[in-house]
Amino acid sequence: MTHLIGEYDCRLDAKGRFLLPAALRKQLKPEDQDNFVLNRGFEGCLVLYPASEWEKQTKHMSKLNLYVAKNRQFYRQFHNGATAINPDSLGRVLIPKNLKAFAKITKDLVVFAYAGRIELWSKAAYDKAISESSENFASLAEDVMGTLKQDDEPSN
Repeated sequence: MTHLIGEYDCRLDAKGRFLLPAALRKQLKPEDQDNFVLNRGFEGCLVLYPASEWEKQTKHMSKLNLYVAKNRQFYRQFHNGATAINPDSLGRVLIPKNLKAFAKITKDLVVFAYAGRIELWSKAAYDKAISESSENFASLAEDVMGTLKQDDEPSN
């Protein structure tokens, strides 16, 4: 798995494209630099998956028993709006109108990379989410990481 990192302020052009930051592109495997899948994420953001990471996610989900209603519902929700994305020769990414509307991205956006995914947020929504979670970060860290022993390796 590629462990992407970085937070980048970007701007949409008049056609609804943003320039994928060069520092982020350099972190991608060569085969992933021009092949992505964009879909709806949690908390109102979009998620841009490098193609190889999308394949891992969907392969993992293919193990779900689709005779179970919750599994079908999750599978549909996860794939809702999923769109193959290929940056142009300048590295610009076009966000489809329906996904741009879902994430309320108008002009300014934040590109936030972690683990194998890249989240796309409206600047206002990202700032609000980070501000709200910052207040509770110590408590969240205790809840999430407090049960790990010091010699345990962090994982995704």
